[in-house]
Amino acid sequence: MSFLAWVIVGLIAGILAKWAVPGEGPGGIVGDMIVGILGAIIGGWVVERLGYGGPTGINLWSIIVAFIGGVILLLIMRAVTRRSAT
Repeated sequence: MSFLAWVIVGLIAGILAKWAVPGEGPGGIVGDMIVGILGAIIGGWVVERLGYGGPTGINLWSIIVAFIGGVILLLIMRAVTRRSAT
């Protein structure tokens, strides 16, 4: 995918993942994009291991894959943050 496609898919997936996982997340729209883009990488890795294709461009499948990865990333971030805070 092109850089612009990663940013667009990352922004959409990051916002959706932030809505799905309650709690304080990384700040602002840039934080949402970072979570979404990293989520696309994580989600792509997970779905490819399951035998499906990863993100391919600006389409629904790529957003779903990035959303799955974004949720995974946010859950990991929440778990690490909670442990270090206690």
